[in-house]
Amino acid sequence: MKFVLGVALGASLFVAVGIAQVFAFQDELVGAGATFPYPLYSKMFDAYYQQYGVRINYQAIGSGGGIRQLMARTVDFGATDAIVSDKEMKSMPAEIVHVPTCVGAVVITYNLAGKDSLRLEPDVLADIFMGKITSWSDPRIKATNPNLHLPQMPIVVVHRSDGSGTTAIFSDYLSKVSDAWRKKVGRGKSLSWPCGLGAKGNAGVAGLIGQIPGSIGYVELSYARQNKMPVAAIRNSSGSFIFPSIESVSVAANIDLPDDTRISITDTPAKLGYPISGFTWLIVFREQAYGDRPRARAYRLARLIWWMLHEGQRFCTPLDYAPLPQGALGKAEKIVKSIVFKGEPLLKQ
Repeated sequence: MKFVLGVALGASLFVAVGIAQVFAFQDELVGAGATFPYPLYSKMFDAYYQQYGVRINYQAIGSGGGIRQLMARTVDFGATDAIVSDKEMKSMPAEIVHVPTCVGAVVITYNLAGKDSLRLEPDVLADIFMGKITSWSDPRIKATNPNLHLPQMPIVVVHRSDGSGTTAIFSDYLSKVSDAWRKKVGRGKSLSWPCGLGAKGNAGVAGLIGQIPGSIGYVELSYARQNKMPVAAIRNSSGSFIFPSIESVSVAANIDLPDDTRISITDTPAKLGYPISGFTWLIVFREQAYGDRPRARAYRLARLIWWMLHEGQRFCTPLDYAPLPQGALGKAEKIVKSIVFKGEPLLKQ
């Protein structure tokens, strides 16, 4: 255990130092944060480099890490699946803005051979992750899966060990559908888990589930698809069991948004909406003139974000993310146009 902890601390230090060192190169942009959109961002950033020759170095260290790195001003942008809290906003050295880039789904994936049509009630899901339901043969699981032969096998819960926007979305959902979860565990990027094994990143959770028969956990939809892992249908607030898909995630996100786009869309009231859906955001300082930051670098950042909201959206669907609905896109455009350098808007179109 001491060795594993030492390796983890060493890796975290290496990432922090690496980000700071790369940030020194003015012909690049540097970001850090959410693993939730990492497959999409990797594709977007590679395409942007091929088109414009601007390299984007992105470290997928979790939403919590992205927020901290932006706060320390060691990156051009942070990335988060969790709304930056009011407390965190006040701790920032200057005003930040949230720019939504796409919509994704947190899916429940599991390792049960031949069981690819599992259905779960919200309260059952919460009790599994609280350690109250410990066997796949539990009557409450069987009740919604009468045609599945569920084994008398222990349930092994797998969760994120790092500060994670994926965890924030999942725990926000559980807090809405389970009073017991809300009172005992709550919502947030990092939690005191009642049970289970921790793994770093969506990829770490997916990998651990793939190795342990009887395990269950939560990951971003694309990780489950890429690893050919089954996903559960979750009963939404309208009473429909919904499997995660581009269509069901899009329905969940097609709602009125506040101007700052800081909103949770979990537990959607939409009849065909998948209930564990969420926006993911880039976070940047509204005023880009700080330290010795040149205007050219700030403009490069604003132009990248604008491209992600328009040309970059074509990469969403092939990678199992939902493109921004028109309402969200309009809000995002206004936010990007509000980013300034010494009070002057960087983008004037």
